[in-house]
Amino acid sequence: MNPETFYPLFLQSSKITIDSRKIEKNDIFFAFSGENFNAATLAEDAINKGAFAVIVEQREFENKQRKIYYVPSTLEFLQQLATYHRNQLKIPVIALTGSNGKTTTKEIIHAVLSQKFNVQYTFGNLNNHIGVPLTLLSIKPEHEMAVIEMGANHQKEIELLCKIAQPNFGYITNFGKAHLEGFGGFEGVIKGKSELYDDLKSNGQTILVNENDPIQFEKTENYSPKITFGKEGSDYFFEEFSKDNFVGLSFNGNKAQSKLTGNYNFTNLCAAASLGFHFGLEFAQIRAAIQNYTPTNMRSQILEKNGKTFVLDTYNANPSSMAESLKNFSKFEGSKTIIIGDMLELGTESEVEHQSILELANSMGFDEIITVGKHFKNVNKSSQAFENSAALSEYLQSEKISSKNVLLKASRGIALEKALEFIN
Repeated sequence: MNPETFYPLFLQSSKITIDSRKIEKNDIFFAFSGENFNAATLAEDAINKGAFAVIVEQREFENKQRKIYYVPSTLEFLQQLATYHRNQLKIPVIALTGSNGKTTTKEIIHAVLSQKFNVQYTFGNLNNHIGVPLTLLSIKPEHEMAVIEMGANHQKEIELLCKIAQPNFGYITNFGKAHLEGFGGFEGVIKGKSELYDDLKSNGQTILVNENDPIQFEKTENYSPKITFGKEGSDYFFEEFSKDNFVGLSFNGNKAQSKLTGNYNFTNLCAAASLGFHFGLEFAQIRAAIQNYTPTNMRSQILEKNGKTFVLDTYNANPSSMAESLKNFSKFEGSKTIIIGDMLELGTESEVEHQSILELANSMGFDEIITVGKHFKNVNKSSQAFENSAALSEYLQSEKISSKNVLLKASRGIALEKALEFIN
């Protein structure tokens, strides 16, 4: 079985699934097996549930009469099928990656472009070697463009994802201290993320550039085609403003107020607006998208509860994003408590980076600093250092946080949002 032969069957199906528990009628089930589980054993059951076809990587489970097909690798076949499907599409594919803000930026870009186009985009955080193919394979004939988020924690990942998705446009949100362990330090981050630039350049495709970012500027200097924003001489120039802790952008005197906090989100708004203008949207359409977009994914999400303002940013954290969150939160009016959790995947740099963040927090005059996680506990010798979110939750059941504003920021593995229900 090869992608070209299988493609007509794919076109007859409803969608691709890799979760046997979520199989619906007319789905194609890719039986991914783990170390302790052979998903191919579920092939017949999947067909009985209504699956249109099943892909397995154990030949003994093949049954062509029941549309159960053998391939040497379900993962490689998924990727190959996605690329084959991509090659049939005649729509723009926009790829984005970066150390911070890529998911929020993806969401805003989708919101903006959807004012004019039928846009398919990465759902949730499906941005890896499995998620990108699944997103591509979810593109239907009615879609007019696609926005594909690409995540990576080591080099050559973005290169692979670009080969699969073959983007026409690309944007790197920033280069930060994320996944230092996998990338081999900050220079490794720059090299790994820049694989998107390498792919776009080699294929003569368009790069979106924030000209206020010196790395982006240097790596795309003298390259064409590109779309630029950030400076007065750029293709698009926006001015920042804020109201009630929310950031907005102004373009030629016209304003768009978002429901996002932090000047780092101003850059994300600018990227989306620039693409909107490039694809022919009016400012009124861009403004409507920005004003109506409400973050609900634990990224820069502002909540009001019991007279307090909470900034919930617990989906991801690294030294770069943590520092920006603290700087932004320090500008809030009124008393402020920060609850910050461990930043993961920092390797040998972990202790020094956690120490640096703690020192930064102590210099900002917050009313209360609470840390969660083993890495912070190693450097924070106060009584406000907790081993995990469960220990923090137990503490909060008897101790009250009196501050008007509360920031919760941590890597996903800390699950810091669980403590929210115990803060009165």
